[in-house]
Amino acid sequence: MAAYNRSMSIPLRELQFDLFDVLGLQHMWPEGPELAPAVLEAAAHIAANSFAPQAAKADIEEPQWVDGRVVLPAETAAAQRALAEAGFLGTAFPPEYGGSGLPFTLSQACGSIFAAANVGFYSYSLLTQGAANLLLHFASDTQRAAWVPAMLAGRVFGTMCLSEPHAGSSLADISTLATRRDDGRYLLRGRKMWISGGEHELGENIVHLVLARTPDAPPGVKGISLFLVPRFTDSAARRSNGVSLVGLNHKMGWRAHVNTALAFGDAEPCVGELIGELHQGLNYMFLMMNEARVTVGLSAAAIGFAGYQYSLAYARERRQGRSLAARSSVAQIPIVEHADVKRMLLAQKAWVEGALDLVLYCARLVDELRLPTQATSVDAGLLLDFLTPIAKSWPAEYALEANKLAIQVAGGAGYTRDLPLERLYRDNRLNHIHEGAYGIHGLDLLGRKVAMQEGAAFVLWQDRLQQSERAAESFVDLRTEADGLSAARRKAVQVTAELVATLKSGQAELALANATLYLDAIGIITVAWRWLERARTAATRLSTLPVEHADHEFYRGKLAACRYFYRYELPRAMNALEFLATLDDTLLRTDSREL
Repeated sequence: MAAYNRSMSIPLRELQFDLFDVLGLQHMWPEGPELAPAVLEAAAHIAANSFAPQAAKADIEEPQWVDGRVVLPAETAAAQRALAEAGFLGTAFPPEYGGSGLPFTLSQACGSIFAAANVGFYSYSLLTQGAANLLLHFASDTQRAAWVPAMLAGRVFGTMCLSEPHAGSSLADISTLATRRDDGRYLLRGRKMWISGGEHELGENIVHLVLARTPDAPPGVKGISLFLVPRFTDSAARRSNGVSLVGLNHKMGWRAHVNTALAFGDAEPCVGELIGELHQGLNYMFLMMNEARVTVGLSAAAIGFAGYQYSLAYARERRQGRSLAARSSVAQIPIVEHADVKRMLLAQKAWVEGALDLVLYCARLVDELRLPTQATSVDAGLLLDFLTPIAKSWPAEYALEANKLAIQVAGGAGYTRDLPLERLYRDNRLNHIHEGAYGIHGLDLLGRKVAMQEGAAFVLWQDRLQQSERAAESFVDLRTEADGLSAARRKAVQVTAELVATLKSGQAELALANATLYLDAIGIITVAWRWLERARTAATRLSTLPVEHADHEFYRGKLAACRYFYRYELPRAMNALEFLATLDDTLLRTDSREL
């Protein structure tokens, strides 16, 4: 079984195909094709040596609360040091803060390698990068200088403190209070729940980004401000700042990453600094939340990819049964030759490769936002806003399904702890709830993103799909897929118009009753678009490649997965859209007492 463990990483050939062949990163980063392989190789080395070997152990040896402190396996700190020393915390950050100034797309590609190896270890870095990025955008020069370089060096870690015990996703109901002191800083008092990385000894300090309201703040989300609250007032002296550990949450997955309940100002004063302006906290936090949502999708795709790679290696080695065409044969055949096993493997391939490409496409949009051309950046921002709920939710749903099929491919062994597949499934199951439950993102997509700026983002989405359809028409083998995407797009536009009209007519409950189904359908169509782009790229490469070339099967695999997606997955989106057009009110008519 040890040989299979080596196959759980995302192949670097796969990432280079997406980055340069499909996404054309070289047009924004000319030196990319030359430099990227070395960066990806370095990431793969750290993942293979510091992350993957500890994944099973960290899953068993969960964080423990000892004398008011969190105790983690020693390997956790070693992995964080390896990541920081190699510069991967600051890959996409400006050099003046200790970063490397490389494209965000490359940073995400490296992140997928780490997440596939051990998502619990990597998530400490994810949160710290997100917090540092928020500080770069909205903090004062003094705050940025004090914290960002230390965060990118791996000495200080970051968190986001949003939810409270009585207010999970309902941020309008948070009650943590921030009272202004004479020196301009604030005393915080309140409790926060589900704080990932909230307490540990991995670095010198932890920067908590805390949502709170001032005594005179307006009600609801308009009265929320954002505060920078360090764990220690002095990192070297480890002087407490009134942030205390209340308890640990033991989740079904991501067990290597500590999840906490924290109290601010319970036993002693807790001092924080205002970030930006008063009552703009939620707007600021949305930068980190939306970045986290895309990285949740990245983690989901990566974990699904790890399961797929493992089950594929297993299926090629495991012999059982005989060919139906030659039952008298004495020799058993590898299970990869059985049609139903091919179905499960092809489904995994189509889901996880499509999901990873979608997330990397979103990362490329982030890089486009940095371009000086205003029109380009405006379009990139709009499209990124539209795709964010899809990029979080679709991988969380379908990469999880991929992990389920990976278990099935391995048969009875897949359900045991002897193989990593059940652990990967548990890890991926959490991505459904991370950064907002699935249903919340359906409401966001249909209730907000589709209609924002008079539907401009939705029109951009349509335009990108149409461009792919037209580009694929010149490939005889892809005309069926191009026609299929065109039909799905037109149906989506029609049904969306009907739902938005219903919403504007004052029937919000009816329009949004099946928003989750809408999210699923638009997600499938979006990934179908990404697969058409990938297949067109593969077909172009194949047209000039000799059959004996090593990459021939690689590109043919892209065409096979695209064909599967359009025949097995896209029809489900069409069926869902047909149902949505009926404005079915079953859920509204069901009395809660009938459940």
